[in-house]
Amino acid sequence: MAALIILPITIASLAIAHFSLNPRFVLTVYHNAYAVALLPVLALVAAPACIREDMEQRTLALMLVRPAPVWALPFGKGLLWFIWCAAWLVLAVALMASIGMDMATVPQKMMALLLTLWAQFGIASLFSLIFKRGTLWAVILFFFWDPLARVLPAALQRLTFTHYLESIAGSRFSTGNVTGILAQEQVSSPIYLAAIVLVAVGVLAWVICGLKLSRMHIGLAGAEAEG
Repeated sequence: MAALIILPITIASLAIAHFSLNPRFVLTVYHNAYAVALLPVLALVAAPACIREDMEQRTLALMLVRPAPVWALPFGKGLLWFIWCAAWLVLAVALMASIGMDMATVPQKMMALLLTLWAQFGIASLFSLIFKRGTLWAVILFFFWDPLARVLPAALQRLTFTHYLESIAGSRFSTGNVTGILAQEQVSSPIYLAAIVLVAVGVLAWVICGLKLSRMHIGLAGAEAEG
């Protein structure tokens, strides 16, 4: 996962060294490589590993024997996965200064990625516990619904992660092919409001994960539990 996070900035640095690229290139890397593609992939990879693998390998029951609140397990494991990914994302965005990103905007763009990852990771983990095909529903949300932010009315734009990420990052990137009869005017939310929404979505998702886990039968796993 660390290599996956560092790969886009590495490729971008090599491209800068060998080709003459315009300043818009750094926004392409940030928005397309990280915001659109990489964050959902990280959430989808980490979410099943966070809780579901413990259930499948029957190690979850052993951990729950220890006197601790049920909600502490998903939140604690999720927080560790988030911190691991966040550290590499911070490094990747910091390195973007070498390909032309304005240093003054680096902290803002770091925060946008980290808060969005927090919310997406929580939602992906929640889906994996609630739905039998939770990962599939998360894929639909991240890769099919979220990109529609470009053509959704203002009220529905606020139901996408893209809207809040771009509001915090202070920049938008579009290929320009969304102008047309279906294209809507892009709206922004204040940075503090966007940050609160993303943090709240992640916290709420982890709380529901804990409640769901406390009501699940974990003695058996997979098809055995369903049987």
